[in-house]
Amino acid sequence: MAALTIDKELITGVLLAGGESRRMGGGDKFLLPLGQQTLLQRVISRAAPQVDRLLLNINGDPQKVAGYPLTVIGDITANLGHLGPLAGILTAMHWLQHYQPQCRWLASFATDTPFFPLDLVASLARAATGENTPLASSRSGGRTHPVFTLWATSLYDDLQTFILRENQRRLHHFFTRHRVTWVDFASQPVDPFFNINTENDFKIAQKRVFD
Repeated sequence: MAALTIDKELITGVLLAGGESRRMGGGDKFLLPLGQQTLLQRVISRAAPQVDRLLLNINGDPQKVAGYPLTVIGDITANLGHLGPLAGILTAMHWLQHYQPQCRWLASFATDTPFFPLDLVASLARAATGENTPLASSRSGGRTHPVFTLWATSLYDDLQTFILRENQRRLHHFFTRHRVTWVDFASQPVDPFFNINTENDFKIAQKRVFD
C-alpha cells in the first residue's frame, strides 16, 4: 500500500529572507547573483513546484523584490527587532490565518541554501503523516536543519505564545514542545543543505554551480 501523504493544495511554502546577513557584511544576501540567477531565483525554482503557493518573508522595502512573482510578507514582530527565523514562521502562519485559512501545512525554506532537495516537501509530508506528528524536519550528515521543516498550521497559537508571551526565539526549543519526525537526506557526494553564510561559502557555491 502506498504511504499516505498530504495533498499539495494544503501546503503553502515560505522563503525566509528576513535575516541581517552579518557574516556577509549585511545587505540582501538573497539578491546576490549565483551563476546566471540570484540566490532568490534559485530557491524559488526549487521550492515553488513543491507547494501550492509560495510566500516570501523579508524585512525592509518590498520594492526590492517587486520583480518576483511572490506574496511578500514582513515580520509582524518587526517592532521587537530581528527575532530570527521563527518570526518569519509566525508571520507566515498569521498570513495564512487571514488569507488562506484552509491551508493545513506550512513548509519553510532558507534563501541562503540553494541546493536543497527537490523532493524535500514530499519527503517531509510522508513522514508527518506516517508518524502523525505536527512537525517534520530535515537532517543530513548527523546535523539537523530546522529551518527546512513542515509545520502543521494548528501550531500557530502555541508559536505565538512561545514568541510573544514567553519571549523565546530558538527553533530547537520550540521543537521540544511538540512531537517531531526527523527525515534524513543523503549528505554525499554533497550536502544539499549547504548554506551560504560567508564570502568563502559563496565561492564554494559558485564553484558548485559551474562544475
